[in-house]
Amino acid sequence: MKKTKLGEFEELVLLTVAALQQEAYGVEIKRELEARLKQKLSVGSIQSALKRMEEKGFLTSDFGEATQKRGGKRKRIYATTSYAHKVLAELKEIRAGLWDAMPRLAHELKLI
Repeated sequence: MKKTKLGEFEELVLLTVAALQQEAYGVEIKRELEARLKQKLSVGSIQSALKRMEEKGFLTSDFGEATQKRGGKRKRIYATTSYAHKVLAELKEIRAGLWDAMPRLAHELKLI
């Protein structure tokens, strides 16, 4: 895995962007994460994570169309990059390997 760090919260935001696809904009990302985590999140924490990940090359963003519902304001829609997909796949593999190793580790710890 490349040395670029991806924190736990960043990983959750990145996975949410990947899941939401064309609906991956600030308010919807926040709504989805709050529903899954069952806790309130600040818009600022999500925006900061999105900005950091865009700077690291995990995300790109573009403005959607202006709508009357938003008072003519356009949404910034985020998309995952191929680099993000690669890193997420690596993280999934690492986590799966650790979960698979837990029964073995638990057995080995009893022998100590």
